Amino acid sequence: MAGIMGRKLQAKLADAMSKRSHFSREEVDRLLTMYSALTAGGTRLDRNKFRDVLHNTFDMTDDILMDRVFRAFDKDMDSFLSQEEWVLGLSVFLKGTLEERVAYCFDVYDMNSDGYISREEMFQMLKNSMVKQTTEEDPDEGIKDIVELVLKKMDHDHDNRLSMDDFMKSVKEEDLLLEAFGPCLPDTKYREKFLADLESGNVDIDVSQAKS
Repeated sequence: MAGIMGRKLQAKLADAMSKRSHFSREEVDRLLTMYSALTAGGTRLDRNKFRDVLHNTFDMTDDILMDRVFRAFDKDMDSFLSQEEWVLGLSVFLKGTLEERVAYCFDVYDMNSDGYISREEMFQMLKNSMVKQTTEEDPDEGIKDIVELVLKKMDHDHDNRLSMDDFMKSVKEEDLLLEAFGPCLPDTKYREKFLADLESGNVDIDVSQAKS
């Protein structure tokens, strides 16, 4: 009886969530089934399980950025993802409009959530992603130079920080700037594979990987 009630509740939730996301009702239902597997039937997806999904399914490896992606999904900031946060977050992550993806990336990069991407935040994110790739003994000066170049290009109101408006205008002028401070959206091949599996109902593999 409990199983039947659970399925009815999930179907009702899937119907409601499909109207608020870019997913079909069937796709939402499959995402909720995946969520249930990840949480062992619970309603709280923790940070570590979510990081497993990002790593195993989308090949994301940067610890700082994976933590920021989790925070961008976790709208109520309770350190867990609800079913709604899971579905709506993936909707933007996988199928978002340009405006939705800009807002999401800005949220990831705005590390202290003050509504701006500061020089310090740019420096920290660029240093985190570039130190692994450079052989320079002290890459800090080079990173500072890059920060100044980025500000010159993207800081439209010249206040030495990036607002959402600055970021939106810059990305609309040059879409490669969307992930200027590090990869926080899935690579195309992993995105397309996940969506194809989701459409066909073959999402069990990703769940089992994330649980390992």
